[in-house]
Amino acid sequence: MRNKTSMKANTKILLAAASLAALAASWNAMAGPGHEHGDAPPAMGGNGPRRLPDGSVFLPKPAQRQIGVRTLVAEAGALPRSHALSGKVTLDPNAGGKVQALVAGRIEAGPRGLPNVGQAVKKGEVLAWVAPALAPIEHANQQAQLAELTAARDLAAKRLARLQALRDTVPRKEIETVESELASLEARARAVGGGLARRDALAAPVTGVIASSNAVAGQVVDAREQVFEIVDPRRLRIEALAYDAGIAADVAGASLAVGEARVPLDFIGAGRSLREQALPMAFAARGEALAHLAVGQPVEVFVHTRSAVQGVRVPAASVLKNPANQAIVWVKTAPERFAPRLVTVAPLDGVDVAVTSGLAAGERVVTQAAALVNQIR
Repeated sequence: MRNKTSMKANTKILLAAASLAALAASWNAMAGPGHEHGDAPPAMGGNGPRRLPDGSVFLPKPAQRQIGVRTLVAEAGALPRSHALSGKVTLDPNAGGKVQALVAGRIEAGPRGLPNVGQAVKKGEVLAWVAPALAPIEHANQQAQLAELTAARDLAAKRLARLQALRDTVPRKEIETVESELASLEARARAVGGGLARRDALAAPVTGVIASSNAVAGQVVDAREQVFEIVDPRRLRIEALAYDAGIAADVAGASLAVGEARVPLDFIGAGRSLREQALPMAFAARGEALAHLAVGQPVEVFVHTRSAVQGVRVPAASVLKNPANQAIVWVKTAPERFAPRLVTVAPLDGVDVAVTSGLAAGERVVTQAAALVNQIR
């Protein structure tokens, strides 16, 4: 009995000792101050591109070379005040034209077939024919008139032959009268017969290329309907609409952005009547700078005035939008750090813009790969 009691006591002592050992082990496993592993996120580190808490971007040199970052030192100065106008490409009235049908009828192919879009043509070349469409009663009347004239012509020819056989006994005046009548009947018969078989020739009014074609074989067209349009790609014009009439009186120059190239324009003149509540202004380019544009293509024209504005010239691709939809540029503040700058911009020439505020002279502005820098998070 005593042995059982002692065994139970020893078991309790062993269990108590095991509990104390486990508790001591748990105390020893607790980390000391500064070594806690809680739920806080790990601190950012490494040399990868990242957005810093102040909004700037850390971009290592290898990453800059990989994405092609290029910068430009900002230089402040006087820039021409410009206005961006909506315009479109038009044809030169002296180097382009429209081919329209004079009469209603059916389209027939020309000597070289119906021309295709982009095909070069010469002035006076027949592009197609229009066979006039006549009502059945009108066609029958013309045929009847032709038959009467033919019969009268034959009768006059026989009469003239008899008179010539009696030349010695018939007065010369009578023979000349019959000759004149025969000539008149022949001319009238040719005119009526030609009218029945006449086709209207659609000829090219200028030398150029076919800009548009609305003709297919057998097509029926109405009078004054446009069939072809011909343009000379080397002599295109730009027409812009100015809602401020004062712009036309203060034009110092103009330009057009074609891709990444800047095309200077010559101001031809402005209209004196409003169109769509705006004043139309005409511009022309030198050489073949507009040869790859299409008639009717919308463009943006930048008109430079004689007044100037103080600002910094930067490429238009350098100006981006931040999450608040504000205009910004990225400035290189350190070898591997870029900071955004809120700026105010004004149009310049389509390729560059004028930064009027928010950018100081001497700062290095990102000109290439600015959009990639703006996407780093």
